[in-house]
Amino acid sequence: MQHDRHHITPVTPDAPIAVATHGGRAKCLQRLVRLDLPVPRTTALSFDAVRAIASGEALDIQHLLAPFAENAVLCVRPSSEDPDWGGPGAVLNIGMNDARFVDLSDRIGKAPAAKLYLRFVQSYAVHVARIDPDLFDEIDDDPVVGVGQALAAYEAEVEEPFPQDIAAQLIEVLRSMARAWQGTTARLLRQAKGAPVDAGLGLVVQEMALGLGAGVCGSGVMQLVDSVTGERRCTGRYLSQSQGREALSRAKEAMYLEKDPRGASLEELAPDAFAKLKTYTKMMRAKLREEMQAEFTIENGEVYLLDGLRVARSARAAVAIAVALAEDGIITREEALMRIQPRALNELLHRQIDPEATRDVLASGIAASPGAASGRIVFSAAEAQAAESRGEPCILVRRETSPEDIRGMHSAVGVLTERGGTTSHAAVIGRGIGRPCVVGASEIRFQTQKKQLLFPDGRIFKAGEIITIDGTNGQVLAGEARMLEAARDDSFRTLMDWADAVRDIEVRANADTPADAEAARRFNAHGIGLCRTEHMFIEPDRLTAMREMIFADTGEDRAQALERILPMQRADFIDLFRIMQGMPVCIRLFDPPLHEYLPSDREGIRELAEAMGLPLADVTVRIEALDEYNPMLGMRGVRLGVVMPEIYEMQARAIFEATVEGSREGDPVVPEIMIPLVSAMREVELVKIRVDAVAAAVRTETGRDFTYRLGVMVETPRACLRAEEIAPHVSFLSFGTNDLTQMTYGLSRDDAGRFMSTYVQQGVYPEDPFHTLDKDGVGELLQIGAQRGREGNPGLTLSICGEHGGNPESIAFCRAAGFDYVSCSPFRVPVARLAAAQLAVRDKIG
Repeated sequence: MQHDRHHITPVTPDAPIAVATHGGRAKCLQRLVRLDLPVPRTTALSFDAVRAIASGEALDIQHLLAPFAENAVLCVRPSSEDPDWGGPGAVLNIGMNDARFVDLSDRIGKAPAAKLYLRFVQSYAVHVARIDPDLFDEIDDDPVVGVGQALAAYEAEVEEPFPQDIAAQLIEVLRSMARAWQGTTARLLRQAKGAPVDAGLGLVVQEMALGLGAGVCGSGVMQLVDSVTGERRCTGRYLSQSQGREALSRAKEAMYLEKDPRGASLEELAPDAFAKLKTYTKMMRAKLREEMQAEFTIENGEVYLLDGLRVARSARAAVAIAVALAEDGIITREEALMRIQPRALNELLHRQIDPEATRDVLASGIAASPGAASGRIVFSAAEAQAAESRGEPCILVRRETSPEDIRGMHSAVGVLTERGGTTSHAAVIGRGIGRPCVVGASEIRFQTQKKQLLFPDGRIFKAGEIITIDGTNGQVLAGEARMLEAARDDSFRTLMDWADAVRDIEVRANADTPADAEAARRFNAHGIGLCRTEHMFIEPDRLTAMREMIFADTGEDRAQALERILPMQRADFIDLFRIMQGMPVCIRLFDPPLHEYLPSDREGIRELAEAMGLPLADVTVRIEALDEYNPMLGMRGVRLGVVMPEIYEMQARAIFEATVEGSREGDPVVPEIMIPLVSAMREVELVKIRVDAVAAAVRTETGRDFTYRLGVMVETPRACLRAEEIAPHVSFLSFGTNDLTQMTYGLSRDDAGRFMSTYVQQGVYPEDPFHTLDKDGVGELLQIGAQRGREGNPGLTLSICGEHGGNPESIAFCRAAGFDYVSCSPFRVPVARLAAAQLAVRDKIG
């Protein structure tokens, strides 16, 4: 390093500086220099130079200092490849010593000079010499007195005088910052933000504009856009007699920038300096093609730009900024699309906790459905419905949810469960209806008999007390947190229109109710890819008929009970067809095991016996007879349709009668009927025969013709492997990746959350396979199923309709595999639309 001067680079317009070798701050400063903006003299140290310094190699300090004036006061700032990776704090006023203090006292005054010296002594002592900051607690508020006390305290603690040589000071500052970057804590923090293990750090040495002294002196920051909303307006602060970013840390003392009725402003204090700053910041936006924050210092009325930073922004602001830059012709529409992380759209679609709000974290679980909500704790669906009727927001707390809880989930503003994972019942329904949901919160003790929650720190929250859940990061908070409202504004709609113009794979929504269908239309889904009909049977009037059907002894008795449900199902489908206005609607026939519609507690069984007019013992025996060791692999899906064909016949009739009714006005309805949990061709044949017969009967009875498409929900490995013989009998295959993942891994998606984090941490699985599609295992089955299916039926439509359908990585896989569409929860549709558009843009630009 002593002789390798290549790694010490003065920042000039044509200097060999790159983000990959010197970091983002160094490169940005070079861009500002190229724009001929008033940047103080600056030198950049490369990643290699900083690594060498950290390892103890000697630095050619005289070469480093050569560009600067002999009496310059310097600062050192970090320059990492990505600003999100952080870095050691800046050290200001390097070069202050006894002699410089005397010189500056004559030039700017004794008090400002003492303030500069004192700050450097304290900063050097804490960050370089590693002295306990408490040592300076008793320093006098008068800086002239305080600097002498600080120098004495330093000498007493270190047992040597404070260094007076600027070269010695700078070497120690550089070494301290270089070693701080290599520290374990810093490395783990940046790796958590996506930094590679060997991420480098550059350092920027800059001559300081002091910001203290006679005339207009101070520092501040300026940006031309609101970081929360993206609104175009001048924001920031200016603080007289200050340095660095003090204007932000001492905001109550700081001035506004533009004239403001709330207080004094820089525009009034120094109009020429303000006008220059605004011009510089506008130039940075236009030339750097980004909304930038200017960090500036004013020294005796002269403006200096110390740094240009990409404006920090919420997801809402990010969308507004990208759209505005494109509309102003600064970037292209395609680039605007690429600048937004698809998952960040979740922040626009749901309420979020204000990033500035204080968080009193009680516990953490699995973030299962994004958004945040505050409400009173309730422990049952009935209590949630009662709270809604009183206008009281509530959080539904359950060990795990079941179909009987759905009405309560609709009534609650959020859901918290002890068990489950990202594809558990609570998670899937929560995402579908847009409710924040935290599942798998096993560190909380759910004391449901006492109606209270015991948190890890010993705090107890009882029913009726207020908590906040953050479904975006899985946290449970005490009390009511300050929120930011959802923001689907004009910029969001514009970005989505641009996405739709370039994407080449369709996006449908999973929608079970008219409200879900309305949400699907609102988010521009291209139809419904999965309508789960089992959720239509939980209303009280339908549940009674459903239970009568379950208790029926013969097919005739079952059909009679189902006759009561038929008009209700028909009305459901008419509503869906009306809302979707001719768009495709894929309806999955009844799937869950029948025991889910029966009570499991003593009181519920007694009430059922009374309602059915049957002896309690008979009801108990019947419920026990339906019990299965593993119901998810038992009598469900197509197996019910084969053994109890009356269920599917009633549903097919309801669909076809609704098709006739829905086609009377507007575009003809072409329903898609999907058979769940198929594993054998003969299952499809048996169901198809009955569905075709019902279709023929409805055509005859109504005198109206219609068409429909029959397909299979591929959820078993065997269906993937035998797709070639199944495909000729159907029009489409839709891969249900929730169950397919479960069966491929032999994992229960409701229980895997208990150990999944350990598995991921120890490298057993790279990611939770219920959250991110397993391309190697499940993905191979999808490819086999798709290839063999199209060999058996070249015109076959392919899709996925599990929760993976809204995952950007899964969309990339499906698009590459030739799938026609993906389907996901309504509130994930915009995420999928943007992800699909970005894939098309990447292909276009190579």
